[in-house]
Amino acid sequence: MLKGTKLYSSLYSKCPVCHKDDLYVNKNSYVPQTILKMHDRCNNCNTKYAIEPSFFYGAMYVSYTLGVALGVALFVISYFFLELDFLPTFFIISGGIILLLPLIMRLSRNIWLNIFFKFDKTYLQND
Repeated sequence: MLKGTKLYSSLYSKCPVCHKDDLYVNKNSYVPQTILKMHDRCNNCNTKYAIEPSFFYGAMYVSYTLGVALGVALFVISYFFLELDFLPTFFIISGGIILLLPLIMRLSRNIWLNIFFKFDKTYLQND
């Protein structure tokens, strides 16, 4: 249903051009040695992911935005809905961001890639 959209490529870590090949060597985000280890090119459409040296430094801005959004969401949930004090709220925010950090790191790279690459509809017809 989502195939062919930037959301599909970002959420499922697929090539932003063909949506067929995985971006990362290891699908598990919680293996510390391979959190950011990506394939250089797509095996299906041969798209080169890092279009210039230090390309993924821009993903830091996306990561910062995702981290702040997660922190604000956790604050609102724990402080206003669960009515916890500041210290437990602080620990929930810190713990949530630390636990989800590998996912945030990968998602920010996926979003950054999808800003610069466009899906090629000819690959959708070949399914």
